[in-house]
Amino acid sequence: NKATEDGNDVVLVDTAGRMQNNVPLMKALAKLVTETSPDLVLFVCEALVGNDGMDQLIMFQKALTMGGHTRPIDGIVLTKFDTVSDKVGAALT
Repeated sequence: NKATEDGNDVVLVDTAGRMQNNVPLMKALAKLVTETSPDLVLFVCEALVGNDGMDQLIMFQKALTMGGHTRPIDGIVLTKFDTVSDKVGAALT
């Protein structure tokens, strides 16, 4: 593939802006993951979304499963812990 030919052993694909309740976008994400067979699939979530982060994670995993991706996600990255708010509860959920 192109990355290997160029001497790269790591390629990051950022799918920012994928709303978990937008079915066509989530299908496109599932297709991307299924067709590229990545070594690692991470769910990135802002800590300030609070408990909605759990709903987002569930929808993300469902979209991957419906798209044919058979293994669970490999990890979760929580961002924006520096926000002063009572909504940073996503880390505790």
